[in-house]
Amino acid sequence: MGMSFFSLLLLSLVLSFSQLASSTSQALSKGSYLSVEKPEDVLVSPNGQFSAGFHPVGDNAYCFAIWFSKPPDVRNRTMVWIANRDEPVNGKRSKLSLLKNGNLTLTDADKLQVWATGTVSVSSVQLQLYDTGNLVLITLERVILWQSFDSVTDTILPNQLLTQSTKLVSSRSPSNYSSGFYTFFFDNDNVLRLLYDGREISSAYWPPPWTVSWKAGRTPANNSRIAILDSSGHFQSSDGLEFWSADYGEKLQRRLTLDSDGNVRVYSREEETETWAVTWQAFSSPGVIHGVCGPNSLCIYAPTGLTCSCIPGYKMINRIDWSYGCEPEFNLSCNDGQVGFLKLAHVEFYGYDLGFFPNYTLESCKKLCLHFCCAGFQYKTNTSGINNCFPKSSLLNGQRSPSFGGDLYLKLPEAALSLYDKPIENLSLNCSGEIRQQLDRKYMKRRKNELLRFMLWFACAVGGVEMICFFLVMCFLARNQIPGAIMQGYLLAATGFKKFTYAELKKATRNFSEEIGRGGGGVVYKGILSDHRVVAIKRLNEANQGEAEFLAEVSTIGKLNHMNLIEMWGYCAEGKHRLLVYEYMEHGSLADNLSSVALDWEKRFEIALGTAKCLAYLHEECLEWVLHCDVKPQNILLDSNYHPKVADFGLSKLLNRGGLNDSSFSTIRGTRGYMAPEWVFNLPITSKVDVYSYGIVVLEMVTGKSPMTGVESGGDMEQRRLVAWVREKMNGAATMASWMEEIIDPMIEGKHDTSKMETLAAVALRCVEEDRDERPTMSQVVEMLLRHENDH
Repeated sequence: MGMSFFSLLLLSLVLSFSQLASSTSQALSKGSYLSVEKPEDVLVSPNGQFSAGFHPVGDNAYCFAIWFSKPPDVRNRTMVWIANRDEPVNGKRSKLSLLKNGNLTLTDADKLQVWATGTVSVSSVQLQLYDTGNLVLITLERVILWQSFDSVTDTILPNQLLTQSTKLVSSRSPSNYSSGFYTFFFDNDNVLRLLYDGREISSAYWPPPWTVSWKAGRTPANNSRIAILDSSGHFQSSDGLEFWSADYGEKLQRRLTLDSDGNVRVYSREEETETWAVTWQAFSSPGVIHGVCGPNSLCIYAPTGLTCSCIPGYKMINRIDWSYGCEPEFNLSCNDGQVGFLKLAHVEFYGYDLGFFPNYTLESCKKLCLHFCCAGFQYKTNTSGINNCFPKSSLLNGQRSPSFGGDLYLKLPEAALSLYDKPIENLSLNCSGEIRQQLDRKYMKRRKNELLRFMLWFACAVGGVEMICFFLVMCFLARNQIPGAIMQGYLLAATGFKKFTYAELKKATRNFSEEIGRGGGGVVYKGILSDHRVVAIKRLNEANQGEAEFLAEVSTIGKLNHMNLIEMWGYCAEGKHRLLVYEYMEHGSLADNLSSVALDWEKRFEIALGTAKCLAYLHEECLEWVLHCDVKPQNILLDSNYHPKVADFGLSKLLNRGGLNDSSFSTIRGTRGYMAPEWVFNLPITSKVDVYSYGIVVLEMVTGKSPMTGVESGGDMEQRRLVAWVREKMNGAATMASWMEEIIDPMIEGKHDTSKMETLAAVALRCVEEDRDERPTMSQVVEMLLRHENDH
């Protein structure tokens, strides 16, 4: 896998000390200062990549910060560290001064100190900005008194350590650099976590709070609490969290930032460009992040971006800051009998349940909610068909998702139900909180305090001893590496992966003896792991990728998580061997079952609905643009209950890293008969290519006929397209019923719900329109199928 974690740690230490010997950056010496009134008072790293100076954060408000030198436009600076993010200084008479006693101080007008390093040195001291972006206060004897790498804000840079004594705190918004509501830190159990610490509540949301750490690929069995991102895009933490950026291996400018929306992302940028690209992120679906839109509101993700909206009957508290959430427009007491419930389809509010009540009818759940004086209740049917009731004390962490199988029933005044029964208005997420105002401070001269000075000297001495002890411990760990069990255990890419050896998988498959599937990407074998789990192991055709590139691809795929998406359990990247380990699906593929009497009309409808939900998730609920590119019956697998799971998405991208964007692909992808016209006519490729393929699959389920074989017409067998044949039958039929009788699969003829089969056929024909703009999105397909299911 390359260097171990502690080898990387040792390398970062070596790099730091090499800088001590070679740094020739501009410096601030004892007795000198940088003035807020002089824009040219800026420290620049020797390689020119980083700058440090005063940055405007409002009207007459400045912070001392470090930023990437490009682009030079002050409005587009990318900050990596800020000294006084929560206490900006005045635009007049403010200074960053290196005092003669060795203390670095930031003073506001009239000498009001707002920030200081608290360092003391009798020898010569300089403030230097290194090529790594580290601002260092160093003595003539090359002893580091203080460095910005030890006091992070919301960003860490390559080879900068994240430790138990440092934590990332998000900004309030992209334009407001003050401390926000999200924290990325090592918890007391030694696990890296994400925490939402809002105005009234706090909650951990990553790893998922309902998942124990070891199931999430984390281990608390360590005492080092160290994490590092290297310059190639590889992140590794002592708790087992490990990932590779999508462009791993390239020498680019990089940063890991806890953004204001609560998502941790790695950004990369080539030196000559001025734009940052996201190359890894903790969440592909932002709706699961707590507190994004505040109480009583919904987080909705669409291709156009993240939006927030108040639930019906509620209004925004602060029109420029969604973190305040929404408040009711009505007065409703607990004992008020004139109440009703408004159904919000596919809406979920996580947490704050007054209880869990299984096997409740809808009416029983309403009565229970009224008894508890709830704000509303979640009503959801599980996979076993049991209805569960969750009365809510508060409506927090709300999101709307077509793939969510439950509904939220909102308690409102009965008289106002008809007024509020309308589509929820989506508003663009604007959490800027950007109130630019004049600083209002009273300046008072402080008297010297000898006791405070003594305590400062004492604290510095203790701090120096701690730094020396820390360095000695690091050197010891570097020489005595921890055994590879932790390092080789689990690769976390939003879900846990196990790294298998080739020998393990060869043994599990009995030397790849039982083949259960085959495709253009490789061959699938049945296997049994050492823990007795049955798995499907896909042995990819010899790839052109190196191990790092393969792992970056697997990391991207592994972040996706949906009940109708095949679950990946692990991988193998050893020499030229590339294998993927999936959960085993008892009933094989949809293609294997189309001619089976077990696949009745109810199962066909549920397969169509589940597949649509999965594709809607890939297209619209992931921040990254994910296309399947090869939707066909062979890639829709069925579990023991015939529930569908989409498989093999993105493998063409996995094997050929062509440029994936919203307009072109490097090669044609897909299977003949299921491919949209855009591929043939070299038109821009969008998510509508998957919609077309999905429509063909649904027609195949309805008719039982493959698009690659002839279909009956006038007693002869002609090689005519399935779509044209179905439309010809529809146009020539006198009634809808007679049309369906002509096209329905003989396997289910006379044993089907005509209404549902008509809906499937109608939806499929809309999906296979030649003009992609005439096709619905997959979320619209889900809505059409669910609407029919709810109406019947």
